[in-house]
Amino acid sequence: MAIQGALPVQFATVFPHGAFALGVEAITDFETKRPQLDKDSGLPLWAVDVIDADPEARGKAKSVKVKVVAQVCPTLPDEVPGLPFRPVEFESMAVMPYVDDNGRRPRVAYSLRARGVKAPGAVAGGGRRSQTKDAV
Repeated sequence: MAIQGALPVQFATVFPHGAFALGVEAITDFETKRPQLDKDSGLPLWAVDVIDADPEARGKAKSVKVKVVAQVCPTLPDEVPGLPFRPVEFESMAVMPYVDDNGRRPRVAYSLRARGVKAPGAVAGGGRRSQTKDAV
């Protein structure tokens, strides 16, 4: 089969209504008690707790974890006044399907990964995207 590993996907495909971060923490290997490392890059993995802004999302689909591959703990965007969480976008997302057999019957589930976290509309590496469209 030509497709192996995680499948690249756009942020807007996974979270068409946006996403909100609640917090970020290191992922620890259960057996060694050391930081878990990404198999491809060797960099540490960080878990960002995310709430899907889709008003139709329910149950387990409403709250997910996105694993971020980064040398240092990702910095979440600043809080928005009046909101209890932070709007975010993830950079270079990928989805990894797997079989979850922890229930009454096995089901296909998905693990989400990213290479970075930023504020909505922010450009990688700092600044903000222009809100105006270029003339055609």
